[in-house]
Amino acid sequence: MSRLFEYADRYIKESDWKDIALLKLCLCAIGVLIGISIAPKHKKTVMAVAAVVFGFTYVPLMKKFIKIIIDENK
Repeated sequence: MSRLFEYADRYIKESDWKDIALLKLCLCAIGVLIGISIAPKHKKTVMAVAAVVFGFTYVPLMKKFIKIIIDENK
């Protein structure tokens, strides 16, 4: 498993913003496909879990991004 993380780190280091954008679009598309396959009675629960995961992942990502912008403009 650690080799897989090493490969992922190398992939990110060798990628530019366009590669990351494609990766995000790909993940978004699979998320949509999974979302439309959820049974209607479970959609609210899945939506709530997804919202929590989004919140807990978006905040640190944006915090790091904003720090980079601030550091770059000093």
